[in-house]
Amino acid sequence: MIFGLFRRRNRDAEHKVYCEIVAQARQPAFYSGFHVPDTIDGRFDLIVAHAVLYFRRMRGEGKTVSEFTQYVFDLFFQDMDASLREMGVSDSRVQKKITVMGEAFYGRANVYNPAIDSANAVELAEALGRNVFPDNPEPVAQLRLAHYILESANRLGDQTVADLMSGQINWADPEAFRDLPV
Repeated sequence: MIFGLFRRRNRDAEHKVYCEIVAQARQPAFYSGFHVPDTIDGRFDLIVAHAVLYFRRMRGEGKTVSEFTQYVFDLFFQDMDASLREMGVSDSRVQKKITVMGEAFYGRANVYNPAIDSANAVELAEALGRNVFPDNPEPVAQLRLAHYILESANRLGDQTVADLMSGQINWADPEAFRDLPV
């Protein structure tokens, strides 16, 4: 029994969930149809938006789920750390950048979640404009992205926790929102 306390837990499921979040955020439709900048910041913002959706759905589901999602969150920032190092950011600056990214994540979550909770596409689109399109606001693209996020939130809400923890995440199809009349 005591040796079981020191065994490393297999984290394949958490890794799969994180990979699903990133894969969805990297769908080409976001960068071509929604005109999200295909930059480090644009990619980061879409990963954050999808992670916020996932964590929002999983909140309040108990201790086991909370521990699971915490590990997914930790993977996110481990990946960001590794990416910064691969880009040549010095060790002394990586921690500062990760701190800024963490603040950005929580800032976005604190703005996106109330808009998602109230299904307010206009409020969500405005927040997306400030974060995803800060240099070149695109109101139509922002609103289409907001509708995509709201539909994804609905779909995640319809899924079981077990499916979501296994990485079977049924996101909305971004292609369906590319030409959405707004």
